Amino acid sequence: MVVIGLGTVWILDGLEVTVVGNIAGRLSEHGSGLPITSAQVTGIAAALYVAGACLGALFFGRMTDRFGRKKLFLVTLAVYLTATALTAISFSSWWFFLFRFLTGFGIGGEYAAINSAIDELIPSQYRGRVDLVINGSFWLGAIGGSLLSILMLDTDIFAANVGWRLTFALGVVLGLVILLVRRHVPESPRWLFIHGRGEEAEELVSSIEERVTSEKGQELPPAEGEITIHPRRSIGFLDIARTVFSTYRRRAILGLALFIGQAFLYNAITFGFGAILTTFFDVPTSGTGYYFAVMAAGNFLGPLVLGKLFDTVGRRVMISSTYLLSGLLLFGTAWLFAGGHLSATTLTACWCVVLFFASTGASSAYLTVSEVFPMETRAMAIAFFYAVGTAAGGISGPLLFAELTKSGVVADTTLAFCIGATLMCLAGLTAAFLAVRAERRSLESIATPLSTTPAP
Repeated sequence: MVVIGLGTVWILDGLEVTVVGNIAGRLSEHGSGLPITSAQVTGIAAALYVAGACLGALFFGRMTDRFGRKKLFLVTLAVYLTATALTAISFSSWWFFLFRFLTGFGIGGEYAAINSAIDELIPSQYRGRVDLVINGSFWLGAIGGSLLSILMLDTDIFAANVGWRLTFALGVVLGLVILLVRRHVPESPRWLFIHGRGEEAEELVSSIEERVTSEKGQELPPAEGEITIHPRRSIGFLDIARTVFSTYRRRAILGLALFIGQAFLYNAITFGFGAILTTFFDVPTSGTGYYFAVMAAGNFLGPLVLGKLFDTVGRRVMISSTYLLSGLLLFGTAWLFAGGHLSATTLTACWCVVLFFASTGASSAYLTVSEVFPMETRAMAIAFFYAVGTAAGGISGPLLFAELTKSGVVADTTLAFCIGATLMCLAGLTAAFLAVRAERRSLESIATPLSTTPAP
C-alpha cells in the first residue's frame, strides 16, 4: 500500500515530462490549437515546469515537516490534478505556460512529502533498494507517456487539436486512482512521535505489528536501542540551515553535487530527446514515442537490477560508480555522435546503456538526502537540494539544450552531451570521498534527531 500509494507519484512525473517532450512537435504544427513553437515547449514550458517544481518543493517541504507527511501528500496530489486538468484545456500559450508551472509546483511538493514518508516507513535493510526502485518508477511513467503519445498523436484517430489534450486528461485519471489508494496510507510514526503524538504513533505501529505477526504466524523480534525525545512544535529555518550547512556540511556538498549532475543530464535529455530525433535523424513526430519507450525501459532496469547492491555492497561504492560510469559512457556517446557514427536506433541504444547507470545514480541522490539529515529537517532538506540542484541543472539544462539542438549543428548538441557527462563525473568523484555509509542502518543512527536535545 505504501509503495503503490506513494511511489506511483514518480510514474506521474515520468508521464508528464515524456509526454511534453513527445508532443512538442505536434503543438508547434498548424491546427494544434496553440500558437506555440517546438523550442518554446521544450525550452520555456519545460523550464517553467521545473521552476514550479523547485518552488513547490521548497514551499510544501516546509509544510510537510510542520504539518505531517500524510496531509501534504494529499494536498500536493490535488494541486497536480487540478493544474494538469487545466493544461488539457489550454487555449493560448500563456495559459499553457502557467499551468505547466503549477503542475510542476504540485509535483515538486510531492517529492518532499513522498520521499520523507517512504524512508520513514521502509525497514532499514531494504530502504536502499525500495527507494531506488520507487524513484526509478519515473521511467514506467515515461514508457506509458511514450506509448500514449504514439496513439494520441495519430491524426487518423484524433484531430491535431484533440489528441494532446486527451493525453493530459489521462494523467488526471491516473492521479485520481492514486489519490484513492493514498487515502489509506498511514502517517509516519516517526513524525507523530517527534511532534508529541506518541500515543497515535504507538497505536499505529502496534496495529501494523499485530497484522504482520498474524500473517507470518510468528513473533517479531524486539526493538533495539532507545532515545529520549523532547517534542518541539516546529523547527525554524535558522535551525535547519545551521544543521544542514554547518553540522552536516560535507553531506550538504555531496547532496548538491549529486542533484546538479543528474538534474542537468535528465531534464535536458528527457525534454530534448524528441527534438534531437526529429532534427538530426528525420524521425517523424508521431514516431518519437517508440524510441522514448525503449530508452525509458533501460532507465527503469538500472535501479531494478542494481538497487539491491546499495544495501549489500554499500552506498559509497555504488553511488560513485554509477555516476562515473554514466559520465564516461556519455563522453563516448558524444564522440560517436560528433563523428556521424550513429543513427536514431544506435543513439537510442547508447542512451539506454548510459542511462542504465545514470538512472540508478539519479535515484540514489534522492535516497541520500532523505536519509543523511535529521528527522525534523528531512522534507525540507529533500526540497532544498532538489530545488537548488534542479534550478542549477534542470532549468538551465532544457533552455541550453533547446537552444543548442534547434540550431541543427552537430557540434552544438555534442557540447550539451559533454557538459552533462562532465557534471556526472564530478558528482561521482564527490561521492567517492563524501558518501555516507548508510546501508542497513536506522535513520536515527545516521543522523540523530534534533529533538533529542534536552529541552531548555
